[in-house]
This record gives sequence, structure tokens and C-alpha cells, in this order.
Amino acid sequence: MAEEYSRMTLTVGEVAKRSGVAVSTLHFYEAKGLIEGWRSDGNQRRYHRAILRRVAIIRVAQRAGIPLAAIREALAGLPLDHAPTAEDWRRFTAAWTGMLEERITSLTQLRDQLSLCIGCGCLSLTDCPLRNPDDTLAADGPGPRCLSPGGDRKKRP
Repeated sequence: MAEEYSRMTLTVGEVAKRSGVAVSTLHFYEAKGLIEGWRSDGNQRRYHRAILRRVAIIRVAQRAGIPLAAIREALAGLPLDHAPTAEDWRRFTAAWTGMLEERITSLTQLRDQLSLCIGCGCLSLTDCPLRNPDDTLAADGPGPRCLSPGGDRKKRP
């Protein structure tokens, strides 16, 4: 029984080594409600082996730019001793697709417009007087108005 318990649970160091994240990162994930462990009778932090897949999903989602709150929400319905399945992963990615599409659109636009006037008000580039004469975009709000999320990048004064 003790051998099976040892095989099905991992220490924080074992999880860190196997998942490739620092112990401090695991503590951070736990503080944010993304993972959960418990204390053994010897006061050692333990995790169910299924935590490895949860940590992998967290890392992949973070790399894709998914906010921690969205990751936590996706994982919230899964029991701790349940490794997320392929069906769980499909459900997560379906929920995240819209966020990813918005991010891709925003990054593509940023890439395509970086060498142009971005409506920041500096008026130093050759095309600034054409795209933002006399800094009229300042009336729309602060910052680079031509690259602001939700802003109409085609609309020019």
C-alpha cells in the first residue's frame, strides 16, 4: 500500500524535475489555484501524479498567451487525481480559440504597422502628417491610437 501511494504521488521536487518548472513556479501555480497538493503525515508536500499533465497544459496555455484566470477556470471542474483527457483538451482549446484569434490578429496588425505612423503623437515619421495631421488622433485617447485594441485602424482624420 505504501509503495503504491509513493508511486501515485510525487513530491514538489519530483514534480518540478519531471515537468521542467521551478519549485517556486509550482508554489505560484498553487497560490493562483491552478494546482493543488496536500501535506503527508511527515509534513511533506505531495501531489497526485496527474498533476504532471495539468502543469503541461498550464505551460502550453501560458506560452500561447492564455490568461491564468482562463486556465484556472478550465481546470476548475477536474478532480485533482484526474489527468486531463484528450476530450478535456478539446474543450479547453475550444474555449480559448477566440482569445487566440484576437491575439493573432492583434500581433499581425502590430507587425504590419510598426514601420508606419502608429498615432502616438510624435509626428516624426514621414507618413505621420498624412495619417495623423496635427495629432488629431489625440482626441480619441492616449497612446498609439492606430494600434489600440478595438480601434479602427483604417479610420484616419
